[in-house]
Amino acid sequence: MKKLILSISFVLLFAFGSRAQNQADVFIPIGKYIQMGDCDKLSAWFASNLELDILGNVNNCSKTQATQIIKDFFVTYTPKSFAIIHKSGRAPMKYAIGNLSAGGESFRVTLFVKIQEKGGNQIQQLRIERE
Repeated sequence: MKKLILSISFVLLFAFGSRAQNQADVFIPIGKYIQMGDCDKLSAWFASNLELDILGNVNNCSKTQATQIIKDFFVTYTPKSFAIIHKSGRAPMKYAIGNLSAGGESFRVTLFVKIQEKGGNQIQQLRIERE
């Protein structure tokens, strides 16, 4: 009986712990796509409408428009490295700040992501500014 209770406790801890971990790690794939300069995979995380602030040019745009803007940015500034330096917030909105080295320059990237319990986490705002 004791082994059964211990086994059930382990299973519950693993199930709920991994779910919480997955939500906490929403920025891992996003960061990977930024570092790779993969605007198609990155844009899969975009909300249907989002705010982009790219080097001071602010746009409230559709997912399609945002994809093109990010694609143009990655063509001009080919990413070399990206690292998340700060994460905060709690559901339903989390944010992260990262350092991007691209095109021989350094940028600060800020991401605001809407966290949804049933998946479908979405980038609501993306800001890229020179450091």
